[in-house]
Amino acid sequence: MTGERFYTVFETVAGFAAIGWNGTGINSFRLPAGTAGEAERALLRRLPDARAVVPPSPVQAVINQALRYFAGERVDFAAVPVDLGPQQPFFERVYTAVRRLGWGETATYGAIAKLLDAGPEFARDVGQAMAANPVPLIIPCHRVTAANGRIGGFSAPGGSHSKAQMLAIEGVEVRDGVVTRDVPQLGLGF
Repeated sequence: MTGERFYTVFETVAGFAAIGWNGTGINSFRLPAGTAGEAERALLRRLPDARAVVPPSPVQAVINQALRYFAGERVDFAAVPVDLGPQQPFFERVYTAVRRLGWGETATYGAIAKLLDAGPEFARDVGQAMAANPVPLIIPCHRVTAANGRIGGFSAPGGSHSKAQMLAIEGVEVRDGVVTRDVPQLGLGF
């Protein structure tokens, strides 16, 4: 199984999602799309050599967590093993930091940059890391927002609307693209 990559598509209450893995961990996750075909195509763009198989127990456990998440249950993906493959060193640090954001917590792109001892000019790099995140939900990029409470962009199906829906699942109210409920926010001054 080493070096081989696998995937499966599954249905959630929010639509069809896809998950990819290898012998080390989860290496791709596609957030819910309208059809199974859309989810599968999105995953295969990242993992073109992956084979569709029945997931082994550890992967099925992650799928079950995703099903519960989209049904509104509080779920923590922090212990899920991931294999992101080669990444830019700064992106690796961003992914590690964002993975620590808990249920309903948000942080700005600039706050993540500052947390990593990078200046505010690195906020854009944090945004690029979030856009390239191969395992959204497991690395909760939906919890990273733009300055002044704006939710910012989202590269998943449905764009920023999907991001707002995921934040709503976690009890974070978004109105007109802005987080309106007082939630734990890692702002750090910029």
